[in-house]
Amino acid sequence: MSRLLRKFAAVRLVRFVVVGIGAALLLFVLSWALVSAGLPPFVGSVIAYMLAFVVAYSAQRGWTFEGRHDHAHALPRYLATQLVCAAFAGLSAHVAVSIFSASPVIMSAIITVAASAASYVLSSLWVFRDDQRAA
Repeated sequence: MSRLLRKFAAVRLVRFVVVGIGAALLLFVLSWALVSAGLPPFVGSVIAYMLAFVVAYSAQRGWTFEGRHDHAHALPRYLATQLVCAAFAGLSAHVAVSIFSASPVIMSAIITVAASAASYVLSSLWVFRDDQRAA
């Protein structure tokens, strides 16, 4: 791998991580706030995920991948990925609270880690693959 290619890959990875951490923090804070305010864990977590979705897609496509992927292709894939991750987050929240009696802060940490890992893998391997760039 050439030095220039390694440098490019490192920058994109750093950008992905920065956006991911920002979206994860947003998800964490929103899910904690909504569940603490009285919403059921599943509902609060899914709402938090939907709000974080808008921020994350815009930043991942525009900044991390420099707007090279056509919205008509990337957005439906990103939406599908995040719907799967939102349901996974909601299910994880339900299990954490119902089965393990987790507090809202512990529940939020669990869903943040689980959903973030799933989102990273799916986004890297499917949504924003290099061979899917717009011409």
